[in-house]
Amino acid sequence: MSNKRILIFSTAYYPFVGGAEVAIKEITDRTSGIDFHMLTARMDRTLSKKEKIGNILVHRIGFGIPKIDKLCLAFFGFFYAQRLQKQNKYSVVWAMMASYGGFAASKFKFLNPEINFLLTLQEGDSLDYIAKRTYFVKKQFKDIFIRADKIQCISTYLAEWAKMMGARCSIEVIPNGVDIKNFSQEYSEKELSDLKLKFNKTLEDKFLIHTGRLTYKNAVDDLIQALIYLPESIKILLVGKGEDEEKLRAIVQEKGLKNRVYFLGFIDHKEIPQYLRISDIFVRASLSEGLGNSFLEAMLTSLPVIATQEGGIVDFLFDEKRNPNKEVTGWAVDSRSPEQIAEAVKCILSNSEKAKKVTDTAKKMVLEKYNWDILAKEMQEKVFNKLFGSRASK
Repeated sequence: MSNKRILIFSTAYYPFVGGAEVAIKEITDRTSGIDFHMLTARMDRTLSKKEKIGNILVHRIGFGIPKIDKLCLAFFGFFYAQRLQKQNKYSVVWAMMASYGGFAASKFKFLNPEINFLLTLQEGDSLDYIAKRTYFVKKQFKDIFIRADKIQCISTYLAEWAKMMGARCSIEVIPNGVDIKNFSQEYSEKELSDLKLKFNKTLEDKFLIHTGRLTYKNAVDDLIQALIYLPESIKILLVGKGEDEEKLRAIVQEKGLKNRVYFLGFIDHKEIPQYLRISDIFVRASLSEGLGNSFLEAMLTSLPVIATQEGGIVDFLFDEKRNPNKEVTGWAVDSRSPEQIAEAVKCILSNSEKAKKVTDTAKKMVLEKYNWDILAKEMQEKVFNKLFGSRASK
């Protein structure tokens, strides 16, 4: 067993998977010479209280009831962590996001000031929304940032937030990566033709695709409204579920767009590349994003991308007019502007040569900057190794 040990605090973990959980697994699976343990909410009573997943020994706490288990982690997780500390002597604790697990890690740091505390920020919600949710515990929430000895953020936007919250430590921006192999895979003509047939796609039809939750922050209603300004041959594939689905279906019905919007529901992440391959443009006019892996995945499949430049999107989506000193990687629109989405769609479809140049540039950028092999190495060299080699601030 290595003498380098990290205890991770994560609100959820496999089989509950989001961007944060994927990041933990991709990084730890590629990191050698470090023993990783984790404290997480149990969330499901059928799950084992202790099991090895990849390179992490996972300890689940709670009763198998999500809301209760998250609170148990936030307010009592440090008790369990103290017991694990006596057995394993961790040198570093790592909080994945300033969330339920972040509260537990912050309290643990307070009780063990000699142990280095790493905070990773992956938050995708707007800062106003986060402030409202944490209003009644705002001091304790701010302590998560203040007590950290190192902060790693997936975007410059989140790095600025950390400073706003009073962070006193060094901050490293290392983004999440993309599953290069999965989103670079090729499909046979028959596979793609069969999928197009499922949606009755003709040679004249053009598909806009949105992958991600059907939720307020993703502004899916703006994408749907954009169809009003576009020809009948332009349709939308919505991949994902979410609390706004009923409202979005009502908009589709009200605007007479029933035959132009397909609600596909949940689709396994491994299957999404095939849906991107039969589409023509990726669109997500987000109101907030920590980074935005869905955009990068679309770029990797050579799809033109239309997006706002909210939050972390500004780190990789560069527009011809708004970013004149950057190589163009997409088409930027203002938030809450269906008309601008429609204009961007028309621009892309009317100039295939320009679209090809932009998508080639975007794909090259993703391959060079958002490869998990490269990013995991950066995490080990710029974050983990430095924490093991430094004394904690007290």
